[in-house]
Amino acid sequence: MRYMIIVKSNPAFEAETTPQSPDEKLMAAMAGYHEQLARAGVLLDASGLQPSRKGWRIHYDGQKRTVVDGPFTESKELIAGFTTIQVRSREEALEWSRRFPNPVGDNAPAVIEVRQLYELDDPLQA
Repeated sequence: MRYMIIVKSNPAFEAETTPQSPDEKLMAAMAGYHEQLARAGVLLDASGLQPSRKGWRIHYDGQKRTVVDGPFTESKELIAGFTTIQVRSREEALEWSRRFPNPVGDNAPAVIEVRQLYELDDPLQA
């Protein structure tokens, strides 16, 4: 079972008002967490995303496609990074995600979201 741990963005990240050099304590915690995932053999991928001002969206309307350049205003709807893991159960994924360091630093409000990825042999939903 593969799961994606999705790190939600925040207004400071999107505005790039955070320091250019990330907090060393937070970076060490993230590195340690991902090293644990790798040692356990469950880490598939992990990366941070650049702010939405460097991205774009494609809007579909029938056959028409419209490109909308970032930045995007609703930072709570944006993703700042992700970690993908492969585990044996939902419970194992939940255990690993509970250990994820707070992505904005200790004592600050933050959100991560965990979603299971579809597998090729998953039954179609009725």
